[in-house]
Amino acid sequence: MSVEFRLLGEVSARARGQSIDPGPARQRCVLAALAVDVNRVLSVSELMTRVWGVHPPTRARATLSSYISRLRQVLADDAPIVRRSGGYVLLADPGSVDLYRFRDLRARAARTADDRMAERLLAEALDLWRGAALTGLDSDWAADERDRLDRERLDAECDHTDVRLRLGYGEQLVTELAARAAGRPRDERVACQYLLALYRAGRAADALEHYRRVYASLAELGTDPGPALRELHRKILDADPALTAPRVEHTPMPRQLPAAPGTFVGRHRELARLDEALTGSSTVAVAAIAGAGGIGKTWLALHWAHRHLDRFPDGQLFVDLRGFSPDRTPLDSATAVRGFLDALGVDSVPSDPDAAVGLYRSLVADRRMLVVLDNARDPDQVAPLIPGGSRCTVLITSRHALTGLIATSRTLPVPVDLLGDDESREVLARQLGPARVDAEPAAVDSLLRPCAGLPLALGIVAARAATTPDLPLQVLADELRDRVGRLDAFDTGDPALNLRALFGASYQALYPDPARLFRLLGLVPGPDADLTAVASLAALPVPRTRALLGTLESANLVHRDRAGRYRMHDLVRLYAGDLAGVAPAAVRRLVDHYTHNAFAAERLLYPTRVPISLSPIASGCAAAPPADEAAAWAWFQAEYPCVLAVQDLAVEAGLHAQVWQLAWALETFHQRQGLHRDMLTTWSRALTAAQHLGDDDIQVLAHRRLGYAHFWLEQHGDAVRRLHQALALAQGPGAEVSRAHTHYSLAQAWTRQERHARALRHATRALGLYRDHGEPLDVADGLNIVGWLETRMGHYEQARTHCESALALYRRHQDEEGESAVLDSLGNIAHQAGWHSESLRYYREALGLCRRLGRTLAEAEILERTGHAHAALGDFAEARLMWEGALALYRHHQRTEDADRIEARLFSRS
Repeated sequence: MSVEFRLLGEVSARARGQSIDPGPARQRCVLAALAVDVNRVLSVSELMTRVWGVHPPTRARATLSSYISRLRQVLADDAPIVRRSGGYVLLADPGSVDLYRFRDLRARAARTADDRMAERLLAEALDLWRGAALTGLDSDWAADERDRLDRERLDAECDHTDVRLRLGYGEQLVTELAARAAGRPRDERVACQYLLALYRAGRAADALEHYRRVYASLAELGTDPGPALRELHRKILDADPALTAPRVEHTPMPRQLPAAPGTFVGRHRELARLDEALTGSSTVAVAAIAGAGGIGKTWLALHWAHRHLDRFPDGQLFVDLRGFSPDRTPLDSATAVRGFLDALGVDSVPSDPDAAVGLYRSLVADRRMLVVLDNARDPDQVAPLIPGGSRCTVLITSRHALTGLIATSRTLPVPVDLLGDDESREVLARQLGPARVDAEPAAVDSLLRPCAGLPLALGIVAARAATTPDLPLQVLADELRDRVGRLDAFDTGDPALNLRALFGASYQALYPDPARLFRLLGLVPGPDADLTAVASLAALPVPRTRALLGTLESANLVHRDRAGRYRMHDLVRLYAGDLAGVAPAAVRRLVDHYTHNAFAAERLLYPTRVPISLSPIASGCAAAPPADEAAAWAWFQAEYPCVLAVQDLAVEAGLHAQVWQLAWALETFHQRQGLHRDMLTTWSRALTAAQHLGDDDIQVLAHRRLGYAHFWLEQHGDAVRRLHQALALAQGPGAEVSRAHTHYSLAQAWTRQERHARALRHATRALGLYRDHGEPLDVADGLNIVGWLETRMGHYEQARTHCESALALYRRHQDEEGESAVLDSLGNIAHQAGWHSESLRYYREALGLCRRLGRTLAEAEILERTGHAHAALGDFAEARLMWEGALALYRHHQRTEDADRIEARLFSRS
């Protein structure tokens, strides 16, 4: 599930494996109130009562609206909070709420006739609790709900104890039940369980003494113990044989399992998958735990095995098949079988391998045994070791997916992924102690980042820190910050705890073609890559690239996500990059792939923009331009982090032309999404590249775009400085349009500072140059900004004339970007002139275009102005809806000042 809500402990949430911040206590209370009744509409008054009690403060309704808005922002589309008639509803899978999972597990345990299954289900249900329910919430509703849920938890604990008593437990439960009985001295169900556990532990006298205390306590209330407790007391006095724990006859058996992991965290999904699949099977149960080296496969297998030892009374066999051991050759299956036969007490092992396998299978066929085949290389190595009976359970761990085994037998695949942030932090806390981890939170963050959820890397870091208790964690963090020497920082001197050796074992197992692709993938600078980008990198046909990636995926060296994109763990990519070394041709192909595709996508988004000329594409590139505007927008959203990283790679490789061309290709996406800080970065790189190229025209363009980014970031001095640098470079003949563009940008910069007269002088100058030397759409831009500034100075008729002329030009040349901007201008003119109904018509048209084009920042500004128009007409409910929409978008773009202004207006209207 993509989102999880945690109510059984401190109220928290996770989305796509990452913790999200539900905000302050009352905002968390809103989330908890909705999650407790997920998919049910709660009225506004009911929500306010749950958060503030029966006498909410004056502004509770407005504050609730603000809390809902913030929660919508952090939850996004993972679990939308929807306004319904009279209230709000949290739409989510009930299984995403731990309370609902707890109740479902209890219900399943109640339905099953198998006590062992019931015990596991109840144990899993109780494992969901992390403390008192709704911790951190102090409302009356939360306190009442906490008490009610505490009773549910106690009932589940008692159910769990009943099941374990039926399974023959006794002495193992005494400590747990002593604490429970002390907390509930008059609870007769708890008393019965405690008496039976004491009796089975050989402490009949203590059991009778506890009965006496319960009897006396109940007598104070004027009542006697119930029939069940009295009958149990009688049986203890009579030493009734029925009270004795059921006995299971055992025969000598192998116990080869290594010790259980000392530190184990998380893996709830994988453990649940193993529990569900490996219980109640009518045939031999086989699970293949697969994942990258160091991901914790053996860790998981041993934890599960030790948790379920009672299921395997006939013994446990374990063998390290050494399929990917860095310092030993793989173990052949015949040797493994001989080892198993020795453990099973066979004195004379057949020399014929097939006969030995047959004997092994005969001996274990009817036994309830666990066989753990660790570190398997391929299906051929493990197939002879899988018993043929119906009572054995087999756990296999491997870096390969063992697809062949899964395809030809009833083998359950259990893929193991990286640990989440919270689980990674818990690994360190358990190894180093919470005090040391809490003392250096920034250093811990720096330690966790390069480990990126890889358990072995976390274990190495924790071990190094544990062996140097006086060393500040920040010193270790500084070692890991150095990308060049980062892998060396994970070298402990032990091949089993050395990341280079670990990754090297997987790499050495590859054939030459996938090995070459693995090395080249180390050059990918972004978080992931699609199939065509990898094909360009390797200069291979797409089908061949897909096949090789499949091989690497099966070896768990790359991971393919649901969108079909490929990624590597950061440390694996560092290792691959070290192997790749310097590969200028491959880097050029990758950079050209992104440059040409980004350019093609930009042309579809803004076809009326005057294009640039690109450098010729490198041979071997698998260019795959988007097919239409929608595909172009989707391409930018998917590839954006990769394009930024590739521009940086182009800088390192000295590909100066591609550096500025990538900045140009990103421009439309940056403007529509309001990504002005990123625009500053990309054009700063472009300016340096232009200086290397000695190209004044590109330098002018770069200065101008930097100025644009600066004034949107409210860095007004830097904006004006940059724009005047551009103007100074654009003074030669033939640079008239470039000067016009710069005057246009200066007009925008001075407008942002409310210096409208000065801005209008630059806008008028730009319009004159456009009319003499520019294209029709340049003229439209000039008319629009002049009209906008005339509005600011109260010249509404002149402004309207200019903007209507601009609108006609934009429509004639099918420039929807410009059309949406000038419709906004006309709406503003109408509003300022008092023609509010007319302004709404313009704003609606502008909003429709902005949404279609993805101009989300412009959409926020138009929504804000639309709210003013509705308010001027007295429609405050509609105005509030517009402002709430603007608030959400301003927050999305981190426009704090604008968001605070809107929020203050919403509060003032509440």
